[in-house]
Amino acid sequence: MSAAVTEPSATNSPPKAQRQVLIALSGLLSALFVATLSSTVVSTALPRMIADLHGSQTQYTWVVTATLLATTATTPIWGKFADLFSKKKLVQVAVIVFIAGSVAAGISQNAGQLIGARVLQGVGVGGAQALVQIAIAAMIPPRERGRYSAYLSSVTSLSTIGGPLLGGAIVDTGWLGWRWCFFISMPVAVISLFLVQRTLNLPVYRRDNVRIDYAGAALIASGVSVLLVWISFVDASFAWVSWQSAVMLGATVVLLGAALVVESKAAEPIVPLPILRQRTTVLAILGSLAAGTAMFAASVYLSQYFQVSRGYSATQAGLLTIPMMGGVLVSSIAAGRMLSRTGKLKPFVLTGSILLTAGFAGLSFTDHETSLILMSIAMLCVGCGIGMTMQNFILVVQNSVPMKDIGSASTTVTFFRTLGGTFGVTVLGAVLARQVAGNMSQGHESSAAAYGDATGLIFLICTGVAALGIIAAVLLKPVTLRSKLDGTEPAQDAAILPSPAGPP
Repeated sequence: MSAAVTEPSATNSPPKAQRQVLIALSGLLSALFVATLSSTVVSTALPRMIADLHGSQTQYTWVVTATLLATTATTPIWGKFADLFSKKKLVQVAVIVFIAGSVAAGISQNAGQLIGARVLQGVGVGGAQALVQIAIAAMIPPRERGRYSAYLSSVTSLSTIGGPLLGGAIVDTGWLGWRWCFFISMPVAVISLFLVQRTLNLPVYRRDNVRIDYAGAALIASGVSVLLVWISFVDASFAWVSWQSAVMLGATVVLLGAALVVESKAAEPIVPLPILRQRTTVLAILGSLAAGTAMFAASVYLSQYFQVSRGYSATQAGLLTIPMMGGVLVSSIAAGRMLSRTGKLKPFVLTGSILLTAGFAGLSFTDHETSLILMSIAMLCVGCGIGMTMQNFILVVQNSVPMKDIGSASTTVTFFRTLGGTFGVTVLGAVLARQVAGNMSQGHESSAAAYGDATGLIFLICTGVAALGIIAAVLLKPVTLRSKLDGTEPAQDAAILPSPAGPP
């Protein structure tokens, strides 16, 4: 049976319409789950992977960085395609690319092959993460979207934070092995393909003389990739002030500058520049940067802390993050339901940003002997903050732009969120390494204590980044979510772009 999703009526959708939406969401959320899970499930298995494949420390870093690079660089491209072509078929293409990357990663025979496979995975992940949000925005009005964004936020956050737990369990199970970190998601991915085909029906509007901005896409992808490559290697392979840094940063400026020129002149730009001139979008990007950094930093560094400093197994480290996962679940569902009833978005993103900052402030006191009870309270605040902000900053933008730009607008915010997470994890990793080395030189008795005492600085930096979300939320104009899919009713702080005749 195919569930054709129709527009719900304002804030009181009939049960039948809600069932149709939930049926259609089943395939989208399963695709989103496996895509996001692939980014974190390897974190606790990496040491075993690199040892078995005889890889180097540099290759260790690139197993993670390669996926983030591909995901970040391709996100706006998928978003633009979604404004031009069938969203349903694009979701399926992204899932197929992801499956191909997972198979290649699982059968890799050396670290180089694994890194290449992770790039392919990242392309699929970028598509799935962006297109699922776009498909939801295309079938559910903003006012109703809060109710369903809770499911989206829960899936994203749980798969991101729960990835290390699953990866640890797989590695700790001897008869499975690290290759199952890639194979285990494939059945769910295949099921999502079937569900999307059977349940998701979105209207396809065809336009004549469509022009795809390949030049802009190539320049954006190249510029971002060079920048992230620099961040990945600086202070490890070469110094911050060096000819390598000068070349890479110079190339980044040139490539992104050229992209800016191309985007300003393109008939169908990958990133519509007028959207970026909106106050709402700029603030949403700032808030998303904070939320993205928080989510990735929490999932990566808490797992490492519990294993390296406190001596817990990979599985136990995942279990210790349950307070954070519980906070994500409860806050995203509760906030989503209240948001659908009130239509008032600002109170939720403001409260969530405050909780996120408070949680990291608590974690900033972490050392090798910190009480797990105190850490659990702080992690609960972080989880609640993630649940209340992660998807709602995207919803802010989706509410303010016409339907023709919903894909580009959504993925622009997602792009910067992922970019912020990538920057955060990479830069924080460099800071952590230097701090651990400094602690060891100052006479710490063990590397575990040195690592534990250095972790607090990482979360102190995260506190400052999370505070940017508070600033963004405070400056955000009060917005009442629309009850229609497009601008058929007045919306505060609406997009400055005129809507051409005809839907996208």
